[in-house]
Amino acid sequence: MPNVSDWPKDERPRESLIANGPAALSDTQLVALLLMTGQKGRHVMDIARELLEHHGPLRKLLDMPAKDLSKLPGLGMAKACMLVASLELARRHLSAKLAKGELLSDPLAARQYFKQRLRGRPVEVFAALFLDNRHRMLAFEELFSGTIDASGVYPREVARHALLHNAAAVIVGHNHPSGHAEPSAADRHVTVELQAALQLVGVRLLDHIVVGEGEPVSMAERGWLGRV
Repeated sequence: MPNVSDWPKDERPRESLIANGPAALSDTQLVALLLMTGQKGRHVMDIARELLEHHGPLRKLLDMPAKDLSKLPGLGMAKACMLVASLELARRHLSAKLAKGELLSDPLAARQYFKQRLRGRPVEVFAALFLDNRHRMLAFEELFSGTIDASGVYPREVARHALLHNAAAVIVGHNHPSGHAEPSAADRHVTVELQAALQLVGVRLLDHIVVGEGEPVSMAERGWLGRV
């Protein structure tokens, strides 16, 4: 059965990773490394390449449930579970870093966190990061979800959860299943209402992040907090 060890030494992704770091590997090499082995008459690199060509790009492939992945050519349930588990490990690694007290005052860190948690969801999900007075994460909660077009956001509920966590600040975010991250007028209006509700209980709204297919949009960076 063709596998990674059969490749010329200078083409093996494992050796390339050790020598140059994981960022040096292509998407195909990374997927092949996770799959480890091919099938009779099919090299693992060919399987990885075909998966990305016909079912990619990488994010789309890894967003598939294990049950659907297992039906793709060259996989099966064991390899499908390996791919899904690799993505979940990345998510948990990010969560663990924040849970250990890493600061979220950097808008980029918050954008990346919400992107990891919300991108690719089939319905709109509204979530909140609750922070202490040094902007370290206390908790992350998915508070509301709705249809593919909208979710009902209740500012008083966000404020109530902030008080439950004894939070000093909150960053909220939601996804656009349509793929467009540009905030709507309704998104901006909800942000104003959220800011007002949180101010009543002495909690600061630091940002509202919208997640789509590209890079997330930060309303704080746009200067839109508190403005309709």
